[in-house]
Amino acid sequence: MNVVLWVLAGLLAAVFLATGLVKLVRPKEKLAASGMGWTEDVSAGQVKAIGALEVLAGLGLVLPGLLGVAPVLVPLAALGLVLLMVGAVIVHGRRGEQQMIATNVALLILAGVVAWGRFGSWPLTG
Repeated sequence: MNVVLWVLAGLLAAVFLATGLVKLVRPKEKLAASGMGWTEDVSAGQVKAIGALEVLAGLGLVLPGLLGVAPVLVPLAALGLVLLMVGAVIVHGRRGEQQMIATNVALLILAGVVAWGRFGSWPLTG
């Protein structure tokens, strides 16, 4: 199970590092034009904040475990992603974006598995 949790954390880290960096470096208008219509409903600062949270969570899923420093940050990062995805489901639900809801629910479940595993029977130790 430890290997499964590492694989899931790595996949989630890759997804959230990529999506977070895109939100950090691209202007809100270009994000909206590229299919992220939800950005029209929030400020540019909120888009950047979400991007920063995604990047920090992505790093938090793998770096503490790899470096052996503060490994409790791994399940906390996963829990943070669960909360972020709950917010994403709500936003996309209000906008009627069913495909995005399914994607967010899948990411929520994967992050939940990592949080459950690392808080539970397979914690990382420093």
